[in-house]
Amino acid sequence: MLLTAECLYIQVLSAFKALHRTRIAVFKEDDRALKAARLKINEEFRKNKNETSDENIKKMIKMGSDVEAVLREGVLQMEHVGDKKLLLRPRESLLLENVPYCDQPRKKS
Repeated sequence: MLLTAECLYIQVLSAFKALHRTRIAVFKEDDRALKAARLKINEEFRKNKNETSDENIKKMIKMGSDVEAVLREGVLQMEHVGDKKLLLRPRESLLLENVPYCDQPRKKS
C-alpha cells in the first residue's frame, strides 16, 4: 500500500510540474496569462489535495496530463500590434517543415 501511495504522489507531483513548465512555455512573456494559469493550476491541485481514492487520483492525473497536452499542442500566442492586426508568435515545437503539396503521386523506383 505504501508503495502505491508513493507512486501516486510522484505522479501527481510530476503532473503538477509538467503543467507549470508548459504554462511557462506557452504563455512566455505574457504576465497576465502566466499568473492566471498559475493560479488556476494551484487552485485545482489545492482543491483536491485531500483526495484519498486511488481511482479518483488516477483520473485527475490523467486529466492533468490531457490538459497539459492541449496547452502544449493547441494553444498559440498572439499579440495585438495595431488596429485589427494580430502577430502570431508560434513556439518552435509547433512549427512543421514546409513540404510542398503535389497532385502527382510519387513514382516508385
